[in-house]
Amino acid sequence: MALFTFKLPDIGEGIAQAEIVGWHVKVGDRVEEDQPIADMMTDKATVEMESPVAGTVVRLAGEPGDQVSIGAMLVEIEVEGDGAIGAAPPPAKETIAAETAVSESPLPSREGPGVGGERSEPPVVAPEEKPASPAPTPNPSLEGRGVEVLASPAVRARAKELGIDLSQVKPSGDRVRHADLDAYLLYGSGQGYAPAGRSARRGDETVRVIGMRRRIAENMAASKRHIPHFTYVDEIDVTALETLREQLNEGRGERPKLTMLPLLIVAICKTLPDFPMLNARYDDEAGVVTRHGSVHLGLATQTDAGLMVPVIRDAQDRNIWQLASEIRRLAEAARTGKAKSEELSGSTLTLTSLGPLGGIATTPVINRPEVAIIGPNRVIERPVFRGKEVVAAKLMNLSISCDHRVVDGWDAASFVQAVKKRLEAPAFLFVD
Repeated sequence: MALFTFKLPDIGEGIAQAEIVGWHVKVGDRVEEDQPIADMMTDKATVEMESPVAGTVVRLAGEPGDQVSIGAMLVEIEVEGDGAIGAAPPPAKETIAAETAVSESPLPSREGPGVGGERSEPPVVAPEEKPASPAPTPNPSLEGRGVEVLASPAVRARAKELGIDLSQVKPSGDRVRHADLDAYLLYGSGQGYAPAGRSARRGDETVRVIGMRRRIAENMAASKRHIPHFTYVDEIDVTALETLREQLNEGRGERPKLTMLPLLIVAICKTLPDFPMLNARYDDEAGVVTRHGSVHLGLATQTDAGLMVPVIRDAQDRNIWQLASEIRRLAEAARTGKAKSEELSGSTLTLTSLGPLGGIATTPVINRPEVAIIGPNRVIERPVFRGKEVVAAKLMNLSISCDHRVVDGWDAASFVQAVKKRLEAPAFLFVD
């Protein structure tokens, strides 16, 4: 027998080390060639490492959350043959999974669920657990039956710990979530319904902050530590805009259904040329502000693992239908772990929406090194005065947080007022 040392290869992003997100194997396991063995996180993505040889695992580099340097031992595998075998690992296969790292900039704050997503609990993974692969995979108990159960790695790990067969759990949406496991434990496992007025009790849990959640924590702390934030909020009458949106949806044919976001993005893109200081990135170490001509708009999107920021490239060149399609595509890619690394970096301005959760106003945290982030809030119907008459109007608050080192309060207020003008008279969205 011989010992094969699999060293962490250069993933091609100029990094010195990567974080262990999760192991797919343990000491003593038999692995086959090209079998996934570990998920390693860089600053931009989670990279799935595959075994270049077949054999038995005899040593692992560490636990989830530990850092491994490029060129250091990741896994030692006992293989057939005589003499030691050097490791010349092939290029890593990159997969952006549910635990995909945040973009090169920090993610927006947790005030809202992001674009079109519902909130979910953060992954619950104890240090000694070995999370499953981030990508949804068939339930092992169902192999050979052609049945696939979709669930995040954290949900799979918890189900395994509790001894729950995921095929027996009824999902509330497109995949099994923690709430579905709770419902199964309460109702579906023979315990019956809980007495009225008493909710299910969960024990205390100690959760190690690793992977994507640690990146979020570090980046958010850096953003608040380095950037002097200020937030401006204004109320916008979107009655005419909502009427236009409904009319456009009625005649959309095969095109995607319009939400408020594509119309808002058009208004933002048409307004930004007059406010170049907002579509910018600030390198505070070099003391340089880069004002961008193109609008690469980041969309804060809720996933099972937390907020991610896929980017609409050259948003200023797209019409409302193209924007609607791209929003849907990027949000789905982020939630299902199919977003590419280049789709998660390079934003020049970020938009974060609370969606159906609403809210009166938000104070979102800037996506460093950007200098501004915009947050639309829920549309509500309220009585307003029009002249001497009281009429029903659809109103929406629009928030913007800015870096006060680069953007003055007058500039932020003037920008929002210009966006407001276009949204309240939507004909301005379609003329220069």
